[in-house]
Amino acid sequence: MSRVFVPTSGPGDWRRLLADPEKHWVRRRSAFETAVSWEHAQKTSRGIPVEIAEALDRHPALAGAQLLLAIPEHKVKLVGPGKASQTDVWALLRSGSGLISMAVEGKAGESFASTIAEWLREASDAKKVRLEYLCRVLQINHPPATTLRYQLFHRTASALIEAERFGAGHAVMVVQSFQEDPQSWDDFVAFCRVLGADPQLGRLSEIPRASGPGLYMGWVSCQVGADDVVAGTV
Repeated sequence: MSRVFVPTSGPGDWRRLLADPEKHWVRRRSAFETAVSWEHAQKTSRGIPVEIAEALDRHPALAGAQLLLAIPEHKVKLVGPGKASQTDVWALLRSGSGLISMAVEGKAGESFASTIAEWLREASDAKKVRLEYLCRVLQINHPPATTLRYQLFHRTASALIEAERFGAGHAVMVVQSFQEDPQSWDDFVAFCRVLGADPQLGRLSEIPRASGPGLYMGWVSCQVGADDVVAGTV
């Protein structure tokens, strides 16, 4: 993976990074709305969508955070063979207490995909090694329930892995939601409870950890881009 990045000139530059630019690039769906939201936020002093900024500001260690850089469809390599974790947006922020690594998962009614049970079906040794690795990163000290969603494991781990790589003292995994989705919210709650938190909509929950970067999890509801906002980002 290249370590050289080119600044975007609008949402269209996000589109070409998608696994299927035709299928996934639809207004009111997550890929499109996440791109518009983050491009629109570049017109603000902090460079962060306002709803996410408000959630960050509720925690002293994260309050006032400003965007240093954001990378769409950022790939984070995981232990073992197989695909990297491809984060919709990975952002490096700075607050008064230092650097923050933030992984953003855009959702607009899409599910978190496979459960652990489905992902492990006919599992290779490599998959088992990867799951054990993710549990170590997340400091889950017991076999996880197989009804939990695998995507939440590797997306949250990505925030922590990049925090370690960039020397950030804090990691955040936030779901940026553009549509009500009770099933995915329930899946998110179940995962957060395994990590030791009881999440609330619009807020970040601090996850208790024995060591390493501080970890925060949250689900933030955002409006889809209005016509004038979409027009202003292209």
